[in-house]
Amino acid sequence: MAQLRIALAQTNPTVGDLSANADRLVEQTREAAERGAHLVVFTEMFLTGYPVEDLVLRTSFVDASIRTLEQVARRLREEGLGELPVVAGYVDRAGLAPRVGQPKGAPLDAAAILFRGEVVARTAKHHLPNYGVFDEYRYFVRGDRLPIFRLHGVDVAVAVCEDLWQDGGPVSVVGQAGAGLLVVPNASPYEKEKDDVRLELCARRAREAGCALAYANQVGGQDELVFDGDSLVVDRSGELLARAGQFREELLVVDLDDLPVSDAATGSFPYDAGDGTTITVDRLVLSAEPVAPRPAEPAPVAERLDPPAEVYSALVLAVRDYVAKNGFRSVILGLSGGIDSALTATIAADAIGPDRVNVVLMPSRYSSDHSVADAEELVRRQGLHSRIAPIADIVTAFEKEIELSGLAAENLQARVRGMILMGLSNQNGHLVLTTGNKSELATGYSTLYGDSAGGFAPIKDVPKTMVWELARWRNAHTRPGFLLEAERPIPENSIVKEPSAELRPDQRDTDSLPPYEVLDRLLDDYVEKDMGSQELIAAGHDPELVTRVIRLVDLAEYKRRQYPPGPKITPKNFGRDRRLPITNRWRETTA
Repeated sequence: MAQLRIALAQTNPTVGDLSANADRLVEQTREAAERGAHLVVFTEMFLTGYPVEDLVLRTSFVDASIRTLEQVARRLREEGLGELPVVAGYVDRAGLAPRVGQPKGAPLDAAAILFRGEVVARTAKHHLPNYGVFDEYRYFVRGDRLPIFRLHGVDVAVAVCEDLWQDGGPVSVVGQAGAGLLVVPNASPYEKEKDDVRLELCARRAREAGCALAYANQVGGQDELVFDGDSLVVDRSGELLARAGQFREELLVVDLDDLPVSDAATGSFPYDAGDGTTITVDRLVLSAEPVAPRPAEPAPVAERLDPPAEVYSALVLAVRDYVAKNGFRSVILGLSGGIDSALTATIAADAIGPDRVNVVLMPSRYSSDHSVADAEELVRRQGLHSRIAPIADIVTAFEKEIELSGLAAENLQARVRGMILMGLSNQNGHLVLTTGNKSELATGYSTLYGDSAGGFAPIKDVPKTMVWELARWRNAHTRPGFLLEAERPIPENSIVKEPSAELRPDQRDTDSLPPYEVLDRLLDDYVEKDMGSQELIAAGHDPELVTRVIRLVDLAEYKRRQYPPGPKITPKNFGRDRRLPITNRWRETTA
């Protein structure tokens, strides 16, 4: 039996920044070498970042990806790291003739083994996901080769992300080929209530393949997606050996003992993948002799966060990376004294620090005294930059020129506020954060070019009832990496008072919407679970309310299409997950 020390680089790449990602690869490889690792595994498409979407349809981008891979292989050798094998994800292309229905240039979601300055083997994702946020049939062709390289006597196989999640394919072949270790680069996005499916999946696949399994996952925010890391290693019986933390970068170094020593012949061999395809195994030898045994270091096993901590940490990371990766120095938002803007401001302060968060209090003639006081109290607790810009006179000036009443007059106030925020954004380079929650977006309870005006929407995918839950959690907890040091940063009155848009006298959200605990349950069934009206009624929802809420949701599709991007934390967000036509005469009926 043999021993290997492997390093999983749970890293945060930036899409399109191939040079910086390559620098990070070298840095992490150097650290792995200093810690005595025999193999370093980076995440899926690490060199390009993930997902790159239509960038893969550009020949120039794919060429740059391949060129960067070859350059970083040489650089590792030049910097004295060439003897440490590296598995790195990138974009490659298949040698296919163009044909109808095939992505332009036949790109591959690929991984390569770098060793002694060369790209010694390449592979590509075999199963292409085409559900939820994934659209990979649009971008890639499937791979059909599986490298198994011998490292210090142990045969190591490489499969990419979705190949672990689907039956058949590379994992089935790994079992037939008798590898001792399967390493899997991943870019698996976060969503709440995912439970511990990754550990269960890795344990099952390890048992099926009869080998240890190392799962390296990306961390960081990319537009609407958040990646939580949670990389892990299991032995061939599926027992957890090591686990990285969530929502943080980490180099997870793990000693694997009792790995089988292989003497299998090298070369290329076809295998039945069990899914109607054939996969060719390419066997090669990097080093045949096992390493001298050494005492195993204790492997870290990070505890998983509880549900509110997970969601809140995901939102903080999403805001931090959206601001940093898009080159913003600061953010700005309207602070009303209500719970939505209070939570958004707190997330922003935790993400980038309170000194970079600007808030504007914009009271109208209908704003209550306690709303202004609650907003001012939050500013005091958190140390944010604030200013007051009353809108009553601005609204009056509009009303002198154009006669508006009812909902149009209410929306005018929201649009004045949006105009003020966008003006200050243009003047000072701030990123405008919108403060709408998922319940409001679902029912159209937002104003186009008003409270929907902005560049990023931190709580876009957070139902109203969860907004309160997260606010209470944050008042009772903090985590390493949060940049706001204030205790109980959200005033209690912002949490407990009845929500109101304060656009007319004595307005309450319940004037237009059912209680949020009722509404959110119905929205979860309609939006997340795609239940029709009859199913909703059978599930116990009031028939009259079903009709009313479905109508609100369906008619607001055009508004949601124009809303800023925001981090996905539910199984089905408004954006990449849920794609409905705006022009659409289909209506659910309760009859």
